[in-house]
Amino acid sequence: MNLFQEFRALENRRHFLGRGKNLMGHAALASLLGGAAGRGLAEAGAGADLRSSQFPAKAKHIIYLHMVGGPSQMDLWDYKPKMQEWYDKDLPESVRNGQRLTTMTAGQTRFPIAPSKFRFSQVGSNGLWMNTEMLPWTSKVADDLCLIRSMHTEAINHEPAICAMQTGNQVSGRPCIGSWVSYGLGSLNENLPAFVVLVAEPTNKEQIQAISARLWSSGYLSGEHSGVSFRSAGDPILFINNPPGIPDTLRRSQLDGLRRLNEITHREVGDPETHTRIQQFEMAFRMQSSVPELTAVAQEPDSTYQLYGDQARKPGSFAYTALLARRLVERGVRFVQVYLNNWDHHANTAGRMPSQCKDIDQACYGLITDLKQRGLFDDTLIIWGGEFGRTIYSQGGVSKENYGRDHHPRCFSMWMAGGGSKGGTVYGTTDEFSYNIVENPVHIRDFHATVLHLLGRDHRRFTYRHQGLDQRLTGVEESRVIRELMT
Repeated sequence: MNLFQEFRALENRRHFLGRGKNLMGHAALASLLGGAAGRGLAEAGAGADLRSSQFPAKAKHIIYLHMVGGPSQMDLWDYKPKMQEWYDKDLPESVRNGQRLTTMTAGQTRFPIAPSKFRFSQVGSNGLWMNTEMLPWTSKVADDLCLIRSMHTEAINHEPAICAMQTGNQVSGRPCIGSWVSYGLGSLNENLPAFVVLVAEPTNKEQIQAISARLWSSGYLSGEHSGVSFRSAGDPILFINNPPGIPDTLRRSQLDGLRRLNEITHREVGDPETHTRIQQFEMAFRMQSSVPELTAVAQEPDSTYQLYGDQARKPGSFAYTALLARRLVERGVRFVQVYLNNWDHHANTAGRMPSQCKDIDQACYGLITDLKQRGLFDDTLIIWGGEFGRTIYSQGGVSKENYGRDHHPRCFSMWMAGGGSKGGTVYGTTDEFSYNIVENPVHIRDFHATVLHLLGRDHRRFTYRHQGLDQRLTGVEESRVIRELMT
């Protein structure tokens, strides 16, 4: 007799009913509700408070634009004009204050200051200072941006920093924020996943960082909440089409047979992941008809490309990806995660920044404007940012035309738009060197708590029972909702 058979033999009726009284109630109600709402309610037995929110949700969808590598905040959003007077002077030790350095600059004997070479201007009704030279299109929607200049993290290297930004923890293996949203809210379209991942191709590829599917893993949540990655070329999803000679009727018959086998396995073993496999096979079958229509971007009218720019006609470009993200949320996808690489500014910052900004500038403007025109802006939260910031001092030598910047976790900039975020807001202040936060710090846990609040979820109660603990996106450390960022 194996362990499972022994457990089943010893399990009596009283133990079973006592242990499963709440779960059975959830299951009964879920069967009456049906669909995605019923599945989410049934999962509440695992520990998450999914049955109700403590406040109305302002956002129904999220489009998260992650700039992999860590954009330079003082070259884009954190204007520091006094640094022009500090050109090639050493960063004072009183400012650095013994900060841990990366291996790229730990051996430097000098930390020469490299002020930004780009032109900043005040834009919008509140006079937001931003790099208008490189972001002229984005400056047109300045009043829609909720800019945070005081983000900070403990992670100083890319892999743990991206992991922390996506999952709330530097150690991999935990659910990412997209999986949490899928788990808590489900999908609004039965024919598409709740959580989709798009990886855009940068024009310049000097400093590409490795990213992997670990970043959109569901961790200890059910596998159905993992992100579904769409490819930038060829079929959006591998094997989305039937092999030659296999009609839909035969594929349907195969899946029905496979489902019966999986049901037998589930009755014998009781592993909930068996039902996850059944659901994923069914989703894949439905996606065979929904995905081709979704990705028929070429059918968009010319007016759409006037918004996003001609690059949106090129599959895999950031502009194309932004347009596809709009089409996804338009069809009920809850969370769209977009990655754009090559923001690791260790060298040639001034030389690479123009092409990097050109990739995103009109596309971000187009996405915000397009969502407004379609009535989707108010309930779609757009997030833009990286995993950390960059140093004001140069890595290696410094010249006004060519300088590099090392990783900097103490302060960096991000922005939100739509979905209940407060447009025209600038939150947080850094010192003259864009090195330390002097007012209104925002840890990534605070940021996650705020995003969940906009979705109508209390981060303290939005949990999942795993290994005897109520796990949270924001972890066990203290975190707070930044209400000044919300309407």
